[in-house]
Amino acid sequence: MQALLDVILPVFIVIGAGYLASWRGWFPESAVDGLMVFTQTFAVPALLFRAISTLHLESQFDPWILVSFYTGSVTCFIVGLLAARHVFKRDWQDSVAIGFVCLFANSLLIGLAITERAYGPDALQANYLIVALHSPICYAIGITAMEIARAEGAPARELPGKVARAMFRNALVIGIALGAVVNISGLPLPGPFTDALDMLVRTALPAALFAMGGVLFRYRPQGDTRIILFVCAVSLVLHPTITWSLGKATGISTSAFRSAVVTASMAPGINAYVFANMYGRARRVAASSVLIATGFSIVTAWVWLTLLP
Repeated sequence: MQALLDVILPVFIVIGAGYLASWRGWFPESAVDGLMVFTQTFAVPALLFRAISTLHLESQFDPWILVSFYTGSVTCFIVGLLAARHVFKRDWQDSVAIGFVCLFANSLLIGLAITERAYGPDALQANYLIVALHSPICYAIGITAMEIARAEGAPARELPGKVARAMFRNALVIGIALGAVVNISGLPLPGPFTDALDMLVRTALPAALFAMGGVLFRYRPQGDTRIILFVCAVSLVLHPTITWSLGKATGISTSAFRSAVVTASMAPGINAYVFANMYGRARRVAASSVLIATGFSIVTAWVWLTLLP
């Protein structure tokens, strides 16, 4: 119970504040959109750039962390895709969008926040390793699958270009890529620049969580109850279970194991809706799944934290 009060509730109180402010009209939709643009285009990419540029890859890189987490992610995508097509009888493009919702855990906004509150800022190295590859891997899978579903005779040689263009228009991917360049090259950054960057970084998570509350209010649940509950179960139970099992089997460190399982246990992120909206497919399922799974994760995250060593 103490973990719930000290770690999880503060994060969801900030989200709830954004939801309440939007619901009561104190924070208009235009302000939510502006805050989302600020966080997703500037503050969060700055956070990722700063984290990746200073990540000690030689001491922190353990491929089994990635195997444990991303085996769960890809499995959830396949399960979501096939269930949407064969159990819920959606067409292939809807099924890809629903699979993407199962794939894209909220590793950044809530995953980082809960891990930091539970285990301290020094425990985030494995989180950043997962986050560094999260958008590139998830968007590569989702965009490739969607473009195949939409191809209808288009030349296969055009597919890699479409995927690359879509990925490298994403500010999060750009921030990660630039951070990796600085890290690998050892390029020193001027002190005033890093001080200014750190000021921007400190605003990223609280502002993004508040904006997320406003977005969740906008996309309230409407129908599709069975498939939404299925997506919630895949995201909140199947993904962390796979990650837990593989993390134990591969013997990753306790700190990395905690980060991987906590991150895997997160609800689908807002980018799951962004992807569905980008293609105009399964938007109601995506938005409602993000909202309902985020609410459920108050309890499920507490359970996983209780079970973790």
